[in-house]
Amino acid sequence: MASGHSDAACPSCGAQHEEEAVRDALRTCPSCGYHYRMEPVERLHYLADSGSFTEFSANLRSLNPIDLSGYEEKLSAAEVKAQMKDAVITGTCTIDGKPVILGLMSFKFMGGSMGSVVGEKVTRAMIKGVEEKTPVIIYTTSGGARMQEGIFSLMQMAKTSTAAAELDKAAVPLFIVLCDPTTGGVTASFAMLADVTLAEPGAQVGFAGPRVIEGTIRQTLPEGFQKAEFQREKGFVDLIVPRGDQKKVLSTLIDLHRRNSA
Repeated sequence: MASGHSDAACPSCGAQHEEEAVRDALRTCPSCGYHYRMEPVERLHYLADSGSFTEFSANLRSLNPIDLSGYEEKLSAAEVKAQMKDAVITGTCTIDGKPVILGLMSFKFMGGSMGSVVGEKVTRAMIKGVEEKTPVIIYTTSGGARMQEGIFSLMQMAKTSTAAAELDKAAVPLFIVLCDPTTGGVTASFAMLADVTLAEPGAQVGFAGPRVIEGTIRQTLPEGFQKAEFQREKGFVDLIVPRGDQKKVLSTLIDLHRRNSA
């Protein structure tokens, strides 16, 4: 599940489809189901009930905590490219009439990297879930911690993990949907702390890249290593759910939690 232009041949089966056909299929290949990367605004259209999404923490913006030269310019360029103020949007919405707190990450914004703002927004979303006893759903896609913020980015791993623990303590469910790619510090923190972990077909899910791992252990990795299907076989992923089924599956999971907690 790599990035690609949907008006070109499908990276998986080679079929060619009009952009409109791919868009109507929720940015998947109509022939083979290959999942292209998707942006948060596009996800809202098929996930949230119409008109129900209300964003919060919308005005948070990254600073330059370690005074790294050129970082402000990169942030400005990322804002223009992704049409977002950072790599995640958070808000409240309903799914089939059931209230949820939703977080959607974007790989377009500096590779979905987790800096201070991403960590803060994810943490606030989880704490809001604790306070309002509302399920939290987060779609992850990330290259990992944002090293331009140094130790401040790494601190977000502990902060988001602590917030996930508070959700668990309050018996409020956390559902994570792993999208392509979910790697690095996001995988090593909140992305692997869900009550139920879903993944999109073909998504890359791991920590370090395969070449780094092969160079470290000096062994050839199995075929499909770090794909969602491989991670499901190894127990890191509970379900692989195509986009067309995600709203229904999440709605069912929310219902199941309600019955168990009643």
